[in-house]
Amino acid sequence: MTNNLAPAVSRAINILKLLASIPDSMGVNAIARQLNMAPSSCLSILRALTNEGLVQLSPINKQYSLGLGLLTLAHDMLGRNQFAPLVEPELKSIAAQYGATATAVELDSRERMVVVAVAQAPTFLQIQVGVGSRFPAYISATGRCIAAQSDLSIAQLKQRFNSLKWQSPPTFEQWLKEVALAKTKAIGVDVGNYIRGFTIVASLVNSPDGKHRAISIVSVSEQVQGKKLLSLQKDTKHAADLISSKMRGLR
Repeated sequence: MTNNLAPAVSRAINILKLLASIPDSMGVNAIARQLNMAPSSCLSILRALTNEGLVQLSPINKQYSLGLGLLTLAHDMLGRNQFAPLVEPELKSIAAQYGATATAVELDSRERMVVVAVAQAPTFLQIQVGVGSRFPAYISATGRCIAAQSDLSIAQLKQRFNSLKWQSPPTFEQWLKEVALAKTKAIGVDVGNYIRGFTIVASLVNSPDGKHRAISIVSVSEQVQGKKLLSLQKDTKHAADLISSKMRGLR
């Protein structure tokens, strides 16, 4: 969908999103058809994106793919993100202690959590998560925390819940109870709902700029049960509180 105030910018963004969603490259006519654009307009935008390094053209098959210029932009943006370097030591500690994948996430403007830092223990079975990965704000353990802190009505929460995709979905009523627990304990827990066989624990980080941030720990469910799960929750909350204190010190 194009923005009437800046159609060329909107089309350029749509082209980048399309190229990001496919494993290979695409020709100009295929891109134009996919986005319902005139081939001439599509070509002009692709040439501009190519000149900026955001898109690259293969000299062999004359098809387009994302360019390395996007990595430069992402690197510069992450370099200005104070949250990631602050949280990395805590992520590494928890990941090593529990044989888990520990992530730091931040809410973007489209109700999606974006991974900004990752620490992974060298275990046989783990979830592969990369910086820049995104998932819906209201899903998983993080989603329970976000929902607990929101001002949304029950009807609005249900609307968001109904749009989520889980491997083993909870009922809305069950999810609401877990949201209430997340509000009481400041900890969200997802046992095999989002990803079957994995338990996810999350806690929000209080940031002075008001942005929603969190740490989220992904472990094999069989490895974090009973007292160990309670210990993981405690350590996750402690780490989030510690990072919150450090974030306040940056003001």
